[in-house]
Amino acid sequence: MTNTQRVSIDKQHPAAYKALIALSTEADNGAVAAGLDPLLVELVRIRTSQINGCAFCLRMHSRDALKKGENPDRIAVLPAWEETGYFSATDRAALRLTEAITRVSDGHVSDEDYAAAAAELTEDQISAVSWLVTVMNAFNRVAITSRYHVAG
Repeated sequence: MTNTQRVSIDKQHPAAYKALIALSTEADNGAVAAGLDPLLVELVRIRTSQINGCAFCLRMHSRDALKKGENPDRIAVLPAWEETGYFSATDRAALRLTEAITRVSDGHVSDEDYAAAAAELTEDQISAVSWLVTVMNAFNRVAITSRYHVAG
């Protein structure tokens, strides 16, 4: 990271940022309506931010997850979720879909990844996870582009 001063795009265009926050609220409402566990919602946000390397969002959502009662071990092993017994079938399906959507430039969301999600998640849950990931990717890009400060 450099010390180059950046425009805070959220402050430069506050109406666009406010619209992103409203979209995030709608995605959250969709997750609740689809019956997604609030801890899983935070894990989806964390995993998206891990892939994108967004320190600001990682710190925020790790703290949020811990406040909601998430097991610190699950956060610690999240990048290797496939290799652990910490995650339910629902968690695994959502995390696999999260990774596929976030890495869309690596080959789109494959039929295999989608089918794996559809085997465990309802249509409402697939949609809710997809919207959560879409919004989180947008927030990651705002924070990374603007170089939101993360103090030690």
